[in-house]
Amino acid sequence: MSDEPKSGFDPNPPRRNFYGRRHGKTLRQSQKGYLSEDLGELRPRGITVQDNPERNRIDPAAIFGDDRPLWLEVGFGGGEHMVHMAATYPDIGIIGCEPFINGVAMLLGKIRAAGVENVSVHPGDARDLMDVLPDASIERAFLMYPDPWPKARHHRRRFVTPEHLIPLARVMRPGGIFRVATDIPDYVRQTLEEVPGAGFDLVSETPVAWDDWISTRYEQKALREGRVPHYVTFRRQG
Repeated sequence: MSDEPKSGFDPNPPRRNFYGRRHGKTLRQSQKGYLSEDLGELRPRGITVQDNPERNRIDPAAIFGDDRPLWLEVGFGGGEHMVHMAATYPDIGIIGCEPFINGVAMLLGKIRAAGVENVSVHPGDARDLMDVLPDASIERAFLMYPDPWPKARHHRRRFVTPEHLIPLARVMRPGGIFRVATDIPDYVRQTLEEVPGAGFDLVSETPVAWDDWISTRYEQKALREGRVPHYVTFRRQG
């Protein structure tokens, strides 16, 4: 029997394909504690198929208990960027989606250390969250160093495809900002080709980071290996 902590639900709904890892190295005891003690309080309700089989739209105000602006980070990795944004902008609420349980555990540890309270964590597929969010409920979205899926036959697994972008466009408010950071030139190419077709206007594509950026471990690895980061900003049409 596995000794992994229980998070209270099955984050693997059988209704759609998911590509990528769910688990990595064995979790430390402290990380298991974060999952068992903290995740239940931070997890938004009504997101999974098990919690919400009819896929009814949720009330975004219920996530943080008020009508503050909502931001979304898709695939938060180790959580550096998400916690940084939460601390920098305490009046917003930021929801992070990440199926990789080791990343979730890392984020929970950073949330404890930073003491931020304006975060919500969905340990699963971002599509399940977007299924049940109302139209125009997200003001800003982030895709920071996503899985590059470098093989050509796997490019359709990337987030920057209509399967993900059309739902994202639906839940974003007109004028909302979508940021993408990557060090993979072909990911930049596909991003610039696919995102505008989903209802976004390109604002900028530059090697210069945003003013409120924090360099993540993924970016530091890219820089050590000689790859150039790209920072792409889009605005939701409307």
